[in-house]
Order: sequence, then structure tokens, then C-alpha cells
Amino acid sequence: MLSTLIQDKYDHPEKQYLSIVKEICLTGNKIEGRNGFTYSKNGASMYFSLENNTIPIMTTKKVAVQTCLKELIWFLSGSTNNEILQKQNVHIWDQNAEDSNDLGPIYGHQWRHFNAPYIDCYTDYSDKGVDQIKYIMDCLKDPKKKYSRRLVLSAWNPCQLEQMALPPCHVLMQFNVVDDELSCSLYQRSGDLGLGVPFNILSYSALTHLIAHHCNLKAKEFIYHIGNAHIYDDHLESLLLQVEKEPYEFAKINIINHYDSIYEYTINDLNIVNYKSHNPIVLKMRK
Repeated sequence: MLSTLIQDKYDHPEKQYLSIVKEICLTGNKIEGRNGFTYSKNGASMYFSLENNTIPIMTTKKVAVQTCLKELIWFLSGSTNNEILQKQNVHIWDQNAEDSNDLGPIYGHQWRHFNAPYIDCYTDYSDKGVDQIKYIMDCLKDPKKKYSRRLVLSAWNPCQLEQMALPPCHVLMQFNVVDDELSCSLYQRSGDLGLGVPFNILSYSALTHLIAHHCNLKAKEFIYHIGNAHIYDDHLESLLLQVEKEPYEFAKINIINHYDSIYEYTINDLNIVNYKSHNPIVLKMRK
């Protein structure tokens, strides 16, 4: 039903994103936060079909696809060591790393070792905490459990927030299966429309494709809910230009190999095909 409503309203799914951006730019509530002024909207949702290997990478500006996918593989590895990203020429976490490349028990730690006592990014946490990814994989491969309504992964751990370089923004995902088709719903407490949200759409759509591939399912859809959707004041001018651009057709994703463990996939296994976009838009990143 949701997919039908979206398709009726927009002639291209990217226009959901552009519509939210334009609404916030023109009518958003101006608020001074911890890192500057933003224009915000409370509550925003988007729907993206993943059928036929579709991967919703925004096209009205160029998205750093390889950077995003490298971060996703890093999350799946359980690492919280920024140096591993830096060696791959990925610097999106540098501002939060400050004097140390140890980012604390952020996403990867919670995904793979939820609430395991955190020492540092070099410690081996094998068999410690709760491996939420493994739990979901095990359920999806079990004919009696793959339809469960409990396929939930949380990155929000109040017990360890103070140890994190940055509290998680994308905090809760839930997977659902119908007729061997996999859907992912994401709840994000805070969404930076200019920089973060295009990354999040790509990252969690790619994750859904990867999990579906690994569990012999078909990727169906990504449903995205943002609690506080906002735009920084110095991003407004650039984003108002972006919303006037016409989107191109979305790219496709092909996952090349099939391994025994989902943790064996690398960036080389994720092949993005026919990504066409408008020029990059340079926006200042906030801590």
C-alpha cells in the first residue's frame, strides 16, 4: 500500500527526498543547536523499491558511493578504529576522532558486540556482547523464524553513549520477510538532509541487498523514517539549487560472490552499475 501511494505521488522516487529538502528550506523551524543553526522538520518518511537490483543512490548530486560502501563494510566488521577507514582514503569520521582514532563503542561495536564492556578499538571482542547481525542472519535462514516480527537491530545503547565519539543517528532497523522478499525499515533520530541522509539511504539499501543475497532472499524495499530532519543554515543555498534538478534513473547493484559468512564480503563484492548523477555539491560537514 505504501509503495502504491508513493508511486502515485511522485514520478521519480528521488523526488521524495527533494520534496522534504525544499519543504525544510522554505518552512523549516530555525533552531540553534550544539553545532550551529538548523532548519528542521519533526518527522519525515521515504520509501524506496529495491526490486530488480535497484539501488537508490541520489542522482541530483554526486554521492561518494565507494566511501559509503567502505564505511558499511567497516560497520559489519565490528571495527571502531578510524585508522582502518583512513587507510582506504575515507575521512568522514576524522572530525569526530579528535586526537585519537578510537571512536568508542559506536555502530560496529553495537551491531556485532552489543553492550560488551568497551576497552579500546584494538581489543578482540569475539564472543562478547550480542552479535545482532548474526542473530538476524540466523533467523532469516531458519524457515520457522524468518517471518518473525523481532528482527530488530539497535545501535542506541544508553549504557555506553558517554564512551562514543558520536551518539548514533541511525538507531534502529527492522527486517521483515513476505514471500521470500526482504524489507528493511530504518528509524533515524537525527538526519542531516544535505550530507548524511543520501549516505544513509545508500548504506541501508546496500545492506538490505547484501543480507537478502546472503540469505537467498529477494530485496524488496527500504522504508526510511527520520525523527528530526534538518538542514544546516549554510547548506540552504546549495540545496535550493539541487532541488530544481531533474533526477536520473537509479543505478543497479550486483553482488558478485556468495560466502559462508556475511562478514567475508568486501567492497569488491558490491558492484554498482549505471550510476549517473549531476555534479557534486560541496557542503561543510559538522561534528
